[in-house]
Amino acid sequence: MKKLFRLTQSGVNELQTELDTLVAKRPAIADAIKTARELGDLAENAEYQSARAEQDRTEARISDIENILQNVEIIKKPRGDSKVQLGSVVKLKGNGKSKEFQVVGTVEADPLNGKISDESPIGQALVGKKEGESIEIQTPTDTTTYKIVDIS
Repeated sequence: MKKLFRLTQSGVNELQTELDTLVAKRPAIADAIKTARELGDLAENAEYQSARAEQDRTEARISDIENILQNVEIIKKPRGDSKVQLGSVVKLKGNGKSKEFQVVGTVEADPLNGKISDESPIGQALVGKKEGESIEIQTPTDTTTYKIVDIS
């Protein structure tokens, strides 16, 4: 059974852009390998080894992205449901701090930019909650209670 990857439309667009960029790099990498190969003994040729490693990383990432895009399920923006679910943007307030998170799938998660996975501790704490409910977010230094003030 194939694994289904759940992404927002913007996440799919970002992956497609990355794929296009990586595919466009292929000729330059091939040229670097060809040039390095001409320098002589491949066993001791650092330029060749480096170019081959770059090619391997690029091809592996292209393969990963193609697999994700072939098995993607687009997350629709939730409508009318007052519970936090995949795709929801949640605004929290607590201890004079405000936070905003979008709950996304694991492939698209980027905590530094406010996109948290539904499988992360914060994501798990949020999913299924309603506006007005409180959640506790634990960090290595403390535990803070936040109130859900808006779900969109």
